[in-house]
Amino acid sequence: MSEAEELLSAPAEWDLPPERHLHFKDVLMRQIDHDLGTSTVPMTPTAPTAPAALGVPVVAVPAPPSPVRRRLARPAVLVPLAAAALAGALLVPLTVADRAPATGTAAGPSASGASGAAVTLDRIATAAMASAATPVRDDQFVYVRMLNRSNTGSWNGPVRLGAPHTEEYWTSQEPGPQRITGWLRSSGKDAIMPGQTIPVENGEPVAAGVHHPTYAWLAALPTDPDALLVRLREEADPVEGESMDQAVFSLIGDLVSGTVMPPANAAALYRVAARLPGVREIPDAVDAAGRHGVAITLDDTGFATRDEWIFDRKTLALLGSRAYVTDPGRGITTETLFGVSAVMERAVVDGKGETK
Repeated sequence: MSEAEELLSAPAEWDLPPERHLHFKDVLMRQIDHDLGTSTVPMTPTAPTAPAALGVPVVAVPAPPSPVRRRLARPAVLVPLAAAALAGALLVPLTVADRAPATGTAAGPSASGASGAAVTLDRIATAAMASAATPVRDDQFVYVRMLNRSNTGSWNGPVRLGAPHTEEYWTSQEPGPQRITGWLRSSGKDAIMPGQTIPVENGEPVAAGVHHPTYAWLAALPTDPDALLVRLREEADPVEGESMDQAVFSLIGDLVSGTVMPPANAAALYRVAARLPGVREIPDAVDAAGRHGVAITLDDTGFATRDEWIFDRKTLALLGSRAYVTDPGRGITTETLFGVSAVMERAVVDGKGETK
């Protein structure tokens, strides 16, 4: 077993505020109600990301800022780790203990790491610009198949990454306000409601935008990095303890991981990421499928989580992501892995349930 595999299989624990438990319970009960054909309760308007991370010495750590990490209220296709962790997040204890040191992490950003990230992101942007455009009509769906690992630990027990399982997402491209903006289906061991095609619903109908990023909406975004950064700062919504730069980085990660967009817009998003202070390159990172690549992260020392985007070293295509829970206030420099994902397939299809 490789070092990466040992770390992925090692038990770990991290903090989760009571509000997060209530959120995930609310979402999970909504899905159960839908499956049973009963009325549903309103879904919390912001859907957090499932963090992922790797280790810390035996030490009690206070709960990080609440919520630990959030995603804006977007379709599940943009939050693959969150969807995978709905059940698992209900089982996370409020202590941190018995963690192994994280690989690919450091005590803080370095000048070489920052300069390397800018160069790598510029190469990623160039590769994205050279990719083939796949226009998407308003009556079509963007299909994304992910491989995910998420927490399967028991209540008051350690976080344990479950078996890799598949999650498929169909995102509607209809621009008008919609309550159902997509569909989710999970399969495999440790999947949530395996085999069920679950609607991605919102508390209120949403139009195309950051909460429902259609191809047409993405295509209308500025491609000049300066103008795009201004727009993203307007759209991002930092939570308590999160900087605007971290919120923008997270928003970019949401958009590039679960959508199809024109090459020029993808390139512009990566060039904006390169301008964010604290962006850093990690030479080796492993996605949920076991594929090694180079990762890009952003060190926000005032916040309790850190995300990584993993790219293929040769093609510079996005492979997947990892997210980490940290405790910057205590000066702890190792982290805890909560979940990891891999992008296995993307396609433009004519209807939900179709894959080609």
